[in-house]
Amino acid sequence: MSQSVTSAGGLEDVEALSGALFSWCAERSIRLRSQEGVSAAGAVIELFFAGYTTQDELLGALSDRLSREAIFAS
Repeated sequence: MSQSVTSAGGLEDVEALSGALFSWCAERSIRLRSQEGVSAAGAVIELFFAGYTTQDELLGALSDRLSREAIFAS
């Protein structure tokens, strides 16, 4: 049986994911619909499935991951 998205746990997960993404983008003045914003959204989802479940954990891991990727891209 699958868990409903409207359950308390599902809503908390969505809030953690969106909160981390919105905070990360706001701190860097990045639009959510920009290429960088879309990449960050994909990364935050991957991090969630890797075990980062709170907004703070996701935000920290997202910052670490994307700053490492930016270093390697330059």
